[in-house]
Amino acid sequence: MTRTPGENGPVEIEKKGLSRRSFVRLVGVGVGVAVVGGGTAAVMANRPEMSSRQQGLPRIPEWTAADVPSLQGLSALVTGGNGYPVEDRSGLGFHNALELARAGAEVTIASRNRERGAEAVRRIRADVPGASIRFETLDLADLASVAGFADRMRAARTSLDLLVNNAADGGQAVRQVSADGFERVLATNTIGHFALTARLLPLLRAADAPRVVWVSSLRAGTAAINFDDLQAEREYDYGAAYSNSKLANLMLAFEMQRRSRAQGWGISSIAAHPGVARTNLIPDGPGPDSTEGRNHRYMPFLYQPGAQGALPTLYAATSPQAEAGAYYGPAGFMELSGLPAWAGIPQQAEDQQVAARLWTTLEDLGQVTFGRVG
Repeated sequence: MTRTPGENGPVEIEKKGLSRRSFVRLVGVGVGVAVVGGGTAAVMANRPEMSSRQQGLPRIPEWTAADVPSLQGLSALVTGGNGYPVEDRSGLGFHNALELARAGAEVTIASRNRERGAEAVRRIRADVPGASIRFETLDLADLASVAGFADRMRAARTSLDLLVNNAADGGQAVRQVSADGFERVLATNTIGHFALTARLLPLLRAADAPRVVWVSSLRAGTAAINFDDLQAEREYDYGAAYSNSKLANLMLAFEMQRRSRAQGWGISSIAAHPGVARTNLIPDGPGPDSTEGRNHRYMPFLYQPGAQGALPTLYAATSPQAEAGAYYGPAGFMELSGLPAWAGIPQQAEDQQVAARLWTTLEDLGQVTFGRVG
């Protein structure tokens, strides 16, 4: 992959954000920065150290969307890519899809809302004339929708180079269930993505150098996988549900890489998190009257733009230097904002026994078996 930095003029990204970092450093413990379901105090108390397997690795040079290499001839699928800019917010998946299309990839964005998806495609084509991009309907909280979408993908193409498992549900104050009876946050963020990845495995394996990127969160550091109440039926909290789903995604990224290496899939599985960014996750999730919603409304300076929050995922998806099995996030203070860097890995995410059990559990819940799609 090669591309001249700055080619086709990608969006400019702020690189410093010193005033924001200084403010967070001074008042972070007392302020609930909107990382869904908690605040800076929780993140700081659970901030993971750099994993031993990432210690000593060279620092990642400053990297922005201008550094995305040429993706001509490659295909990409981004879930939840319809979050086009509204007021001061925009979706991470939208910016991933935009920059992938700008680099020449054939991009599919997939989500529930066809109207918003069509508008996202229109905006990307307006920004990148001649972009190869389309929308497909996909409801990750409905396994029948996942199966139907995967069937259409397999019928329409012979391979898939990149899958970005980006879509997310931030949860509601009251527990919601999916079409299949699962707790909705887990269903959308984790079960649906797991089932989708399994069903697209034949397409991924047919590509030359395929990648799967799993989007996690800083909140994974506060989470746990509780198999005795995986569906949060006995005790539900939207923040915990979100955090736990994002820990699950991180563990799945690592477990998929182990299995890919062991079973010869040839797929690079990589994880990333955005830090804290201005997206629709809070307005569409817990809402404006939640703690996170009030932070979102009254302290907007704490949030980096969605385009910058998307960079770690974009780096994981496209950089020739991105490592299989790695975890990337922002380089700034507490990983809240900044350009891509190695991310701290929560200790619980390294538990391979839990990861293997989670994998088996999700095969059962998702009605799939990797390599033998049901």
